[in-house]
Amino acid sequence: MTRAVLFDLDGTLADTAPDLAGTLNRMLKRRGLAPIPVDKLRPLASSGARGMIALGFGIVPGQAEYEPLRQEFFDEYESDLMGETVLFDGVITLLDAIEARGLAWGIVTNKIARFTRPLVGLLGLDVRAGCVVSGDTTPHAKPHPAPLLEAARRLTAPPEHCIYVGDDERDIQAARSAGMGAIAAGYGYLGPGAPPSAWGADHIIASPGALLDLIPPGR
Repeated sequence: MTRAVLFDLDGTLADTAPDLAGTLNRMLKRRGLAPIPVDKLRPLASSGARGMIALGFGIVPGQAEYEPLRQEFFDEYESDLMGETVLFDGVITLLDAIEARGLAWGIVTNKIARFTRPLVGLLGLDVRAGCVVSGDTTPHAKPHPAPLLEAARRLTAPPEHCIYVGDDERDIQAARSAGMGAIAAGYGYLGPGAPPSAWGADHIIASPGALLDLIPPGR
């Protein structure tokens, strides 16, 4: 019996890739480097600054150059969170239907609160979401189950009565570890690794609206 639906943010509810890519490309331009097409960066969007910096500069966490680039990326991204970011087609209709069925819903993202809070507000979801758990809300980020369990606690829903929808393998790993149903958003960014069919999700959906076929019509 599903009582709550939890969603990842980037690549699941919102298409943030254009603004993340734009942030990287402004950094590249500042250094006289050629921009990278958004379509090439899109699969890494769920990894945020880490993924963008790795592809754009070949720098990864642990290298001395990474932290300055990460802070520059954060400052640049914060200056234009919603230049081109939009909710995926069908998300509003999906949320309307979830609420009409008497189910709670919330957001669990690895995006830090510095960006999550203003972005969720700009998207108009802050007044609707039952909870918003960011990447720095708990001591651990996904794929650790702690953020999902915190969201379930805030919604007063037992984890076994929650489902989590995400577009990255670590989302499915987190849901499994938390004892929740796991739905892969096949329309999202998906990352450069194994395909969604190998993640161990309960279902893969091709569009936000397809989720409605997997949750009960009402309590």
